[in-house]
Amino acid sequence: MAGISFFSDMVQSITDRGRRLVAAGARSEPVQAETNIETLCDMLLSSRGEASGMALAAEVLQRWAQLDAAGQQDFVRMLHEQFGPDIAKLDKAIERYRSDRSSDAVIELHQAAEPRRQELVRRLNLAPKGTARLVEMRERLLAMKDATEPFRAVDADFAHLFGSWFNRGFLTLRPIDWSTPADILEKIIRYEAVHEIAGWEELRRRLAPADRRCFAFFHPRLADDPLIFVEVALTRAIPSAIADVLDVNRSPITAQDATTAVFYSISNCQDGLRGISFGNFLIKQVVEDLRRDLPGLKTFVTLSPVPGFAGWLARLRKAADASLDDRTLKTLELLDDPGWADNPQKAQAVEAVLLPLAARYFIRERATGRRPVDPVARFHLGNGARLERLNFLADRSAKAMRQSHGLMVNYFYKLDDIEANHEALAQHGEIAASPEVRKLAATASTDTDIAAPVRRRRTEMQKT
Repeated sequence: MAGISFFSDMVQSITDRGRRLVAAGARSEPVQAETNIETLCDMLLSSRGEASGMALAAEVLQRWAQLDAAGQQDFVRMLHEQFGPDIAKLDKAIERYRSDRSSDAVIELHQAAEPRRQELVRRLNLAPKGTARLVEMRERLLAMKDATEPFRAVDADFAHLFGSWFNRGFLTLRPIDWSTPADILEKIIRYEAVHEIAGWEELRRRLAPADRRCFAFFHPRLADDPLIFVEVALTRAIPSAIADVLDVNRSPITAQDATTAVFYSISNCQDGLRGISFGNFLIKQVVEDLRRDLPGLKTFVTLSPVPGFAGWLARLRKAADASLDDRTLKTLELLDDPGWADNPQKAQAVEAVLLPLAARYFIRERATGRRPVDPVARFHLGNGARLERLNFLADRSAKAMRQSHGLMVNYFYKLDDIEANHEALAQHGEIAASPEVRKLAATASTDTDIAAPVRRRRTEMQKT
């Protein structure tokens, strides 16, 4: 951290020197309060001095931070309208490429097609804390939820640049434990997106015991701000409910006694990096590290939420989908009772119809490009995991009941099958799933006694 601090201080010193240089040249090129942000951006692109360029970048970012929501929207439109590609150069490059397919023509076309705003963003990144400010800028851009061409084009430029800047080669994996500096631990509490951490005592229970682990990816320009982190429970079996993992009164085991690593929470920390994928690298790196340190671990699974399930089921019910008979629709009306899960008879009736429908949701339903419709399923199945088990009422939190009627699932990372599973999904849209889940999916439309497989499943679980 000392090296990073020294570098940051040096950058700040150069920037301060640049501000003095810019101020000294005020007679010929004034940078005053009335100088608008578009002019500052033009000045930055034409700047040749490193110190003055850093000072101008800092000034632009400071002006942007002071804009209100409407002003920031105008800034995005300005980037699109005034800092796009040079159309005359682009037309010329296109015409040359049509008659000359040489490498030089391709290079000229590539350079002409790049919007000027990409170079502007690169130069803004030179400012102190420039990377953090740009990530925040894209977060605001995404929050605008504007699907018009200007916003899509500017966002595509940010995503293109961030994809390179946040390449896996620049990221470092660091363990997070109870001895980690407090400012980072505070961010773990704040960023936890799956299972809320109520305070320091709960965080201690997730980090301090010998059978708990946490890992995070960091970037050198965001040194003390995690990008993504995963919480891991070391257990003797695959858990079927989050209470098994987070129980305050549980008895910890030694890490050497564990046979199973359970990834029970993966949280992206930076909204401005949405769509920049490093979660798959995180899991693979953590698996490698755990296998090296704890060779007794043989099973790697998740205990994952199903955030899209309740919404999908509600749409199915509203449309009175043809696959839902009257009895099923009547049973699903029990979900409208806020206390249904506390009533054993109602819960049993719901389980009988909910699990087959959940299996159908995972196995048959598709988003664009033959991808799984559930976002968490897209992530894990796309990484080569197998859909192993559906867990009824596995999370009774208000958030989980609202998003998935309490459903959670286990994704199984069988190391020998990961590559084949990934290719089957990517090439053919085939989802890797256990025989049990596939039987439940078939039940959703073919079995007249829809409760039978659930009763068999419960009996089998009781035997084990």
